[in-house]
Amino acid sequence: MNDDLPEKIKLIWDFRGPTAEKIAAHHVVHLKDFIRIEKMKFNIAGVEKLSEMHWSAFMVISKEEMEPLKKALKPHRAQAYE
Repeated sequence: MNDDLPEKIKLIWDFRGPTAEKIAAHHVVHLKDFIRIEKMKFNIAGVEKLSEMHWSAFMVISKEEMEPLKKALKPHRAQAYE
């Protein structure tokens, strides 16, 4: 791995239930707006299907952005992103 590249963190919001897919997709609209307005380092956001009743919305940030964004956006969880 190139040490010049910033470590990427995936912030995740989980949604469950029969409307989880639609809610996750709508949440991503807001995440993409946030990325654009705040001129974030990465322009990566999307949804993932974990099961029929469990979907997640996510955005990718740099490790340096983690603390302020964690407090501001209150993700449910986070993990390393490759």
